Amino acid sequence: MTVTGDSTAGRILEAGRQLIMRRGYSGFSYADIADAIDIRKASIHHHFPTKADLAVAVLRQSQANFDADMSLLESSGADALVQMRAYIGYWERCIADDSAPFCVAGMLGAELPALPDEVARAVKAHFDDLSAWLVRVLEAGVQDGVVQPGVSVQTEAATFVSLVYGAMLAARAYGNAGMFRDVTGGAVERLAMPRKRA
Repeated sequence: MTVTGDSTAGRILEAGRQLIMRRGYSGFSYADIADAIDIRKASIHHHFPTKADLAVAVLRQSQANFDADMSLLESSGADALVQMRAYIGYWERCIADDSAPFCVAGMLGAELPALPDEVARAVKAHFDDLSAWLVRVLEAGVQDGVVQPGVSVQTEAATFVSLVYGAMLAARAYGNAGMFRDVTGGAVERLAMPRKRA
């Protein structure tokens, strides 16, 4: 599998990402990618011998992008509430402009029982990393006095992930990008430490 520094592999990855987001793992083939980017199927197999290899590479690329964005946000000194709003805002923009109407890992997660083992492990790793990031953010928020969880930070993180992914699904099912904003709107605010009156 070749990815880094190869524009053909990058085009294949992007086409694979778009197809997974829109159709799921079982809803596309290498013929669809070949048609989308005008390439021979043999060239796709050269870079990604199997469809599972491609899906894992798409997930890893998505995870690397997420990790880089969240590291940048954390290093900016943004508090927990700002970081969580930024995460929601990212998905809100992607859903509204249709650049990423659904998270690749979320889409693949819906197909988990039918996925090859290596893809299923990569999906689980994505959600493990997302939950770990949220736990860190929430713990920092508690320590900084800006977050007041109603339950453990682990449960709050799981609730937040469920709410965001449920909102993605609802927006997609109803064909209404604004629904994502409506559903997620109060997710961060309910965790905010009540402000003391002067």
